[in-house]
Amino acid sequence: MTGHSHVWRFQLGVTMIELIAVLIIIGVLGAIASARYFDRASFDADAFANQARSILRYGQKLAVAQNRPVYARVDTDSVELCFEADCNAASRVIAPSGANSGSASTLQHCDNSASWLCEGVPAGVTQTVSGPAASFAFDALGKPNAVNADGTLGNFQRVLVKIEGDGDERSVMVVPETGYVY
Repeated sequence: MTGHSHVWRFQLGVTMIELIAVLIIIGVLGAIASARYFDRASFDADAFANQARSILRYGQKLAVAQNRPVYARVDTDSVELCFEADCNAASRVIAPSGANSGSASTLQHCDNSASWLCEGVPAGVTQTVSGPAASFAFDALGKPNAVNADGTLGNFQRVLVKIEGDGDERSVMVVPETGYVY
């Protein structure tokens, strides 16, 4: 074949500028993602809010199933269930699985008891309680009642627990009349 020969040249690969731009973008995304990934407070706050809801729901169901009051105490350090208002060692509700999380915070705030249905607030997480009753009892119908200073049951008003660990607030609420926990 004589005549014109056409040689097509294709440029394969990337330029140095394109390579550097891609590396910079990957570096920025990696820095943002790693900061979020290594921040345990967000995960701990979510997990503790779910644990608190589960504990309170279990307390309500246990009161109905056993036809007797189950006392819930919520403070800045823990969420716990008992069968008596004073929450003495003999009246503590045993965790359904036989053990609580056993974390350092739980053992510290739950009298070093691994079998009691009590969970301590994790480090880096804060819990505040709004409402007049941080101690209340679910009666045999699952309805919440306030615990008066003398241990008798009284009129319950809404309990709102706010849990924060990363600047975002999660809430756990117990509704009067129904005892619905959300």
